[in-house]
Amino acid sequence: MINFEDFQKVDLRIAKIISAEKIEGSDKLLKIEADIGNEKKQIIAGIGKFYNPEELVGKTAAVVVNLEPREMMGLKSEAMLLAAKDGENLTLLVPEKEILPGTKLT
Repeated sequence: MINFEDFQKVDLRIAKIISAEKIEGSDKLLKIEADIGNEKKQIIAGIGKFYNPEELVGKTAAVVVNLEPREMMGLKSEAMLLAAKDGENLTLLVPEKEILPGTKLT
């Protein structure tokens, strides 16, 4: 359990995926550039078995933008895409209507 004050520290925003590509040497990691409104973030996401890079470009999705950067396969990940996984299925959390990149989730 976390308290409400800790939850408020998590910065959840809408991001628009600008580019996505497979990472050489990995069958599941993708390198994604995402527009979060006032800046761009590089995201290394383990969704390559569920999404092809080209189908992600132009999508909007929910992201956590204030995590400490993490290095994976020599690349820095600066945010985290939010997704739901049910057994063998994984889906990104995407808004049901068009919304601007950088919009804060409340």
